[in-house]
Amino acid sequence: MTQRVALATVMDRLAIDDVITGYAVTVDDGDWPAYEALFTPDGRADYTGAGGVEGPADEIARWLTGTMRLFAMRQHLIVNRRIDLQDLGGYPGDRAQVRADYLNPMRLVREGGTDPAGDTAPDFVSGGRYTFELHRTDPGWRIRTVTVHEKWRRSPGVA
Repeated sequence: MTQRVALATVMDRLAIDDVITGYAVTVDDGDWPAYEALFTPDGRADYTGAGGVEGPADEIARWLTGTMRLFAMRQHLIVNRRIDLQDLGGYPGDRAQVRADYLNPMRLVREGGTDPAGDTAPDFVSGGRYTFELHRTDPGWRIRTVTVHEKWRRSPGVA
């Protein structure tokens, strides 16, 4: 591998990592236009492994808009990222697979739509693994598919 190819590979990995981080931030912030912009035009998301829905990114963004209103606080932590770049005989290709674990604490909106001051403990915590397929596009790396594989969940504050 030449230094130029090695540098291109590192740059691709950093760009892909930025997309994955952007994914978590857009969901936590409820920035659904930015969420949609992370996907290829034919991009899809599959949340059925966590009790959700599956479909095109724009439809999923609309579903998330309603679903995430239930939570006053959300924090997706995406860790242990394994990025596998397509290998074209020693040169990076235009596709990548990412497997990453997640921890997702969330707090339900209280009756009346507010939280008591200082009460920030999560009501709902889940963990599992995301699998992403990304493609290189003219604007940069974009998500072609994301699939959630929930492994566990608990609701400590909900009776």
